[in-house]
Order: sequence, then C-alpha cells, then structure tokens
Amino acid sequence: MEYRVAEVAEAVGVAVDTVRFYQARGLIPAPERRGRFAIYTTDHLERLRRIRSLLDSGFSLAQIRHLLEDDPPMQDEPAGGERPPQPGSKTARDQKSLLDALARQRVGEGTVSRSELAAETGVPEALIASAVQSGLIAPVEIRGEERFPRSDLEMVVAALEILGMGMPLDRLLELAALHAANVDQLAEQAIDLFDDHVRKPRGEDEEAVRRIFERLLPQTTQIVALHFQRTVVTRALARLRAQGDASALEKALEVTQAARLEVQWR
Repeated sequence: MEYRVAEVAEAVGVAVDTVRFYQARGLIPAPERRGRFAIYTTDHLERLRRIRSLLDSGFSLAQIRHLLEDDPPMQDEPAGGERPPQPGSKTARDQKSLLDALARQRVGEGTVSRSELAAETGVPEALIASAVQSGLIAPVEIRGEERFPRSDLEMVVAALEILGMGMPLDRLLELAALHAANVDQLAEQAIDLFDDHVRKPRGEDEEAVRRIFERLLPQTTQIVALHFQRTVVTRALARLRAQGDASALEKALEVTQAARLEVQWR
C-alpha cells in the first residue's frame, strides 16, 4: 500500500515534520519520488510505528538507530519472499520481549520529570542541566516528554553526598564528562561482544537472548564496579606509599579492609 507523507504521519500519530526528521536522521529510508510527490509504503508505516513504540518504552533516538541497524532492508518485495518480522509473529514477539527487557533495565521502576527530580533532590534545575550536559545523568523521551529514570535520582543524591565531603562541583562535572566519554566507547564494545557471541548465534530465539541478558547485565555491572573500586584503592595506596604518609596509609587500610562494595540491582 502507498501513502503520501500526511497520510503516513496521521496513521502513526505524529507530525509530518517528525516523519521528515526521522528520515533526515536515517531512521527511515527516503521515500520514492514521483514528480512532486513522496510515496511511502507499508514498510515505512511499520518502521515508524516501531520507532514510536521504542520511544514510548524510553529509548533514545540514538539507541533506536542502533536497534534498527540489524533490520532487513525495507522493500515491498524482498528477495526470496522473506519479509521483516510482522506484528504478531513469533519473531516479532520475541524481539519485543528483548526490547521490553532493555526498557525495564533503562527505565526501571518509573520516571520523574526534570522539575520532580530537582524537587526530590533539592538540586536547582540549572545544576540538573549541568549534570545532563556532563553525562552524569541522561533523560529519556517518553511520549514526547523528557523523563529521568529513578536511577538518575539516586545518582544525583550520591553526587550531593560527594559534594558535601568537599569535592568542587566543577571538578566533579569534569570527572563525570571524562567518565561518560570513555564509558560510551567501552559500552559499544560490550554490545558488539554480546551481539557476536550471544544474540546472533541464537538466531530468532530472542526469548532466550532476553533471559541471558537479564542475568548477564547485573553480573557485568558488578564486575565493572568492583574493578573500579579495586583500582581506586590500589592507586590511592600506591600514592600514599610514595608520599611516605604512614598514618594516612594505616587509616586507608583499615577502611578498605572493613569496607565491602555492594551493587544493588532492581
């Protein structure tokens, strides 16, 4: 079936400019041109519906683009008669199962608005904006509205405790930006590893992939957190030894021997 841009936009429930924006961002392919008219197909319609569903689940456009990269090329009559997973098919249900698992890990137990985040933490919205810019926290778009997962609220509270111990705000934001820049690259490599050795070898069994993902992510998070803690402690002790600060070294050893990092996962 064929559509004009206004028709496909109305069918999905978005503005015409939104359809063109998704096209400019590479989320949907360019329509066929017939004279002055752009012709969209059923494949465009299904892709737009999928994008909107993912946005409603809390995924960013960048994350959606990554998820759509593995989709078969959009065309009305694919070679061999194979088509992308259709709504209601087992493959489509399995893919939705994995995406739901991803959304649960990202959004968790609910979201708050920017003003709610500021009110619950006692942090001015201007500082919330700085935290977003530095990469310390990251909002998601749900039904066109900016929302923050509850985990972001916990990170802001933790940052406030750090500031209360004497850490300058500007230095903390610099550290957060440095961490965000490096962790993005590491995360991409981790996703590639998961794709190559877990998801792709299992083909269409996305339900099995979902179960593995839900078990794997907490364990991976704990390994990363424990490794970071050990690295900080080791390097701090090495610096104290180099400075010959025996009293500080003794106190640090007492703290690290008594402390045990606990990573909560909900």
